[in-house]
Amino acid sequence: MSDQDITREEAAEMLPAGAALSWGFVKSPQRGPKREMSIDLIVKKAIDIADANGIAAVSMNRVASELGFTAMSLYRYIPSKNDLLMLMQDAACDIALPPERPQHEWREGLREYVMGTIDVFRKHPWYADIPIFGIPIAPNNLRIVDWALRPLRDMPLNDFEKMSIVLLLSGYARSCGMLQRDIDSAIQEGSSEQEFSGINYSAALRVLVKPEQFPNLYPVIMSGAYTGENEEENNVGNDLDFGLERILDGIEHYLKRA
Repeated sequence: MSDQDITREEAAEMLPAGAALSWGFVKSPQRGPKREMSIDLIVKKAIDIADANGIAAVSMNRVASELGFTAMSLYRYIPSKNDLLMLMQDAACDIALPPERPQHEWREGLREYVMGTIDVFRKHPWYADIPIFGIPIAPNNLRIVDWALRPLRDMPLNDFEKMSIVLLLSGYARSCGMLQRDIDSAIQEGSSEQEFSGINYSAALRVLVKPEQFPNLYPVIMSGAYTGENEEENNVGNDLDFGLERILDGIEHYLKRA
């Protein structure tokens, strides 16, 4: 049997329950609340809880309680907490995508993908705390992958190369997104960007860090680069922009390799 011979229903049966639910393969519960409860409502309440209190606060019991039902009622719609987490991840990726750019603006297109991904981590700080279950297989997650592939579509690359570039950029976006999420959290708790970056400790580090003990770090400390001083004067932008531009430079160099 070829893939073309498999029906949508048979394909759904091959997926984890959470992924199948995200594709709309829903079996109506035979008992329990019907009109008052829905998968969308459950997922939305779980996201509200996670946005306010973190992913550790999300449990089937708490979601059910805040909806006014029992946990058993939720299990009739979503079989397990892992399935709920998968649905939450997919719902968080339901974001507006920018218009497609012309091919010569591929760098801008990939930059938009990275920044858009980072925004998901900032809007939903719990997102990165959900374990990675495997490759994206839910529709909104796949829509994000499709977005990342869009600027690469007409490039002289094979499919493995395209996906490897997407993996590289998504890994960078995840790392930066988690860092920016932590900065946001620190600031909300009363810290400042200067304290987080270490600028407030620059003078102390200049006294404490000696060239004999830290021969390679010492000149970086003294220049102010370690704590992000004088970034505008050096015309390099922030760390995120600098790193992303170097990745894009590498992709451009790879495209010109022949």
